[in-house]
Amino acid sequence: MVKSYKVKIWAIEARQGKKSNTYRVAWLVDGERFQETFSTRTLADGFRSSLVSATRKGEAFDTESGLPTSLARKASALSWYDFAIRYADMKWGQSAAKSRAGVADTLATAMPALITGQRGRPDPKVIRRALVGWAYNSSRRDQDMPAEVAEALKWLASNTVEVSALDDVALLRRVLDAISVKMDGEHAGAKTVLRKRAVFHNALEYALELEVLGVNRLSAVKWKVPKTVTAIDKRVVVNPRQGAGLIAAVGAQVVDGQPRRSAGPMLRGYFASMFYAALRPAEAAMLGRTSIRGLPGSGWGELHLSDTAPIAGAAWTDTGERRDRRGLKHRARQQVRVVPSPPPLTAILNQHVEQFGFGADGRLFRSLTGGPVAESTAARVWDNARKAALTEEEYASPTAARPYDLRHACVSTWLAAGVQPAQIAEWAGHSLWVLLQIYASVIAGLEHQARQRIDQALLGLDRGGE
Repeated sequence: MVKSYKVKIWAIEARQGKKSNTYRVAWLVDGERFQETFSTRTLADGFRSSLVSATRKGEAFDTESGLPTSLARKASALSWYDFAIRYADMKWGQSAAKSRAGVADTLATAMPALITGQRGRPDPKVIRRALVGWAYNSSRRDQDMPAEVAEALKWLASNTVEVSALDDVALLRRVLDAISVKMDGEHAGAKTVLRKRAVFHNALEYALELEVLGVNRLSAVKWKVPKTVTAIDKRVVVNPRQGAGLIAAVGAQVVDGQPRRSAGPMLRGYFASMFYAALRPAEAAMLGRTSIRGLPGSGWGELHLSDTAPIAGAAWTDTGERRDRRGLKHRARQQVRVVPSPPPLTAILNQHVEQFGFGADGRLFRSLTGGPVAESTAARVWDNARKAALTEEEYASPTAARPYDLRHACVSTWLAAGVQPAQIAEWAGHSLWVLLQIYASVIAGLEHQARQRIDQALLGLDRGGE
């Protein structure tokens, strides 16, 4: 490390961009210019203050990184392997099971770009298995592991870059390239890439917090952010006739002539709650006594939702179960969302209670053995229903390809019926902005109906003025 006391720090420069302003801090070390750009003045002030404070203390600056030697020294003390484990542990306690798995996946995907050695390098599949299965899983790390996994982790502990190296824009670009591809070399989806970039950015911010990195330069990488498709594909949306036919096909499934040997009849209400009330699959899985309390024998009723249980995998939940039982998405724990139950759904749920009752824990829907609804079982039942209810051409198309598409069909039906978007957003558990983004194409298709309503309203005004 070559040191210099010849330092000059300029005032913060505000720069106006197309979408937002940025703030640049520039300084000289031994005649060489360094600069960092920040999204807010507060961040820029904090960074500049650290530079000014170092000069007032008489601290030397590193001529290679441009940082005060205290920051440069701290930044060189931790390897990426050790840091990533600390980051995964920090995120573990405050994260849902799926988020924990997502953090591990991102860190493992970034690792190939951050390895320094090649001699004795383990197989890429073994490295990924070791990282996701043990290193980045806080609850499993100390458990017994296969010899090849232990050897891979031992090798990685000595063969990753120092965190301080991540102030190199070229290295950051290699990481972004790494998280943009899947294990088979194919390009990952835009949403996946953006999610992983967000995790990586957060990890760099944590490195700043630990003072093992002097600055987060990720925003300085001239990297093209993938475009995402937010609107649904209208081809997946079934009409009311098709939807009712699919729900009926679920309930009609038999095995060797015995309906009770198939999970179909027990899951008719599970799929119906998505089609008629826009529930997410993880919300439908948690419908129970309290959810349908007060549901009338017929006609319109209400569902009271307070729990969701997305499938994350037993390795990532605190309970060791595949489903992670939590509060509703985007809502505080125990907060309830009330959703209308139209007459067809009310009838189906009442029939379910009469025929199958409730599980030991009060749930409506479960497997033939009484356990939680398995993803594989639901997928098999749904595929059988599509084969039975759709034409060959429809079955081969994206039409209702996933159970989640029933939720899209429900929201589309509400929109077509003229329900106010703000009310739909409340029922569906969306923000209004997200609703308008996702269903933009559906809303655009209703322009003719909207114009007719406006014509009728204006005609009423004209008649009133006569």
